[in-house]
Amino acid sequence: MGEQAVTGEAAATPAPEPDAGTAPQPNAGAAPQPNAGTAPQPNAGTAPEPEASTAGGGAASRTADIVPGPGGVMTDEVGVVTGELTLRTEYADGQVALRVQYREADEWYAVTGGRAPLADPAGLDAVHTIAVGLLDRPEG
Repeated sequence: MGEQAVTGEAAATPAPEPDAGTAPQPNAGAAPQPNAGTAPQPNAGTAPEPEASTAGGGAASRTADIVPGPGGVMTDEVGVVTGELTLRTEYADGQVALRVQYREADEWYAVTGGRAPLADPAGLDAVHTIAVGLLDRPEG
């Protein structure tokens, strides 16, 4: 049998077809029952958000401290910013946007080219992870 990613949204994922030669699974597609061989998942469908904030209207954001490589991060307002920065990935009204600030500063700057449509707000974590992976280059 192949591996399947666990997303916490079992109801949205169709149950896999049983492989030929395997016994059918009781309650396939149903929510896990206690002692069914898997540990219960508290708050299934919601990921912990230690660095997340939400506001009304479905707005949400994720933040991470980064150190960009030698070229820094280009912003719309002030051009290139370098050094120790905080990256914020924001979702609101079907759009995701990247912003940076110098650590501990008050001003946020829009990352040039860092805005795109995002139909499903559940994709915010993935977009943030990718943005951090691309921009956080402390070794250059």
